[in-house]
Amino acid sequence: MTDRVLPRRNESVFLRNENLIYPVLAFLLIFFVCPIVWFFIKSALDYDGSFALKLYQTFTSPLFIAVTWKTVWISLLVTILALLAAYPIAYSLTRAGPLSFTLIIICVIVPYFTSIIVRTYSWMIILGTHGVINRLLISVGIIDKPITLIYNMVGVVIGMTYVLLPYFVLTLYSAMKSIDPWLIQAGRSMGASNSYVFRKVFLPLSVPGIISGFLIVYILAIGFFITPALMGGPNNVMMAMLIQRNIEITMDWALASALSLFLLFITLIIYAFYCKYTDLDKMLGQ
Repeated sequence: MTDRVLPRRNESVFLRNENLIYPVLAFLLIFFVCPIVWFFIKSALDYDGSFALKLYQTFTSPLFIAVTWKTVWISLLVTILALLAAYPIAYSLTRAGPLSFTLIIICVIVPYFTSIIVRTYSWMIILGTHGVINRLLISVGIIDKPITLIYNMVGVVIGMTYVLLPYFVLTLYSAMKSIDPWLIQAGRSMGASNSYVFRKVFLPLSVPGIISGFLIVYILAIGFFITPALMGGPNNVMMAMLIQRNIEITMDWALASALSLFLLFITLIIYAFYCKYTDLDKMLGQ
């Protein structure tokens, strides 16, 4: 009798929990999907049947191609640098003791909760003509006069890498923690050196985390706006900046909607790869 009742009770609890997803879906439909569809339809109607021609002219224009290439290149460079910086940090977290772990995670997480504008202005002060970096280089005699570190691609890459670094660190740490420590121990017990175990066992097993972090950071980077707008200058316009200029300066909402949909389309493609090659259950240790 009890065996017959318990499955029904668990089934009813599961159904009640499953119903919790519907308010979230309704929220996304009302405040995300509907505005995008309405924005695109209104933009198409404003051109009275010439919207397709406008899209063709836009997507084949030298400005669009240059901005797209700049966005892709900067996002890729930022993602690679974030990977190179995040991997040692995440690896240190998996090997650190309680105190070291707390100190490292504070250094990673606390800036994450600080406003992105504050962080960007902080880097502008550090990289400025009279900033900390230039003063240090001049004081040790490496350079004679200040070098330009902001309002160019260097500033954009440094600022974006710093802002997006916590996403890569936390993703990699989650993947590294799911690696079975007995595999590492087995390699060492068979006489392999630490470097050999790392290259042949730990690094291959952390590849899913690398792929997940790479895609997450790249998705965020291609839609970045504040840091490139403040530190990039006029020669480093990214896609989000081009959309903002079409809305606020040229008042061309139709073109802005087309660019937004293009950016959304690219993001969805990358997200599809993320869903295909990421095992979330394994990363969460389930």
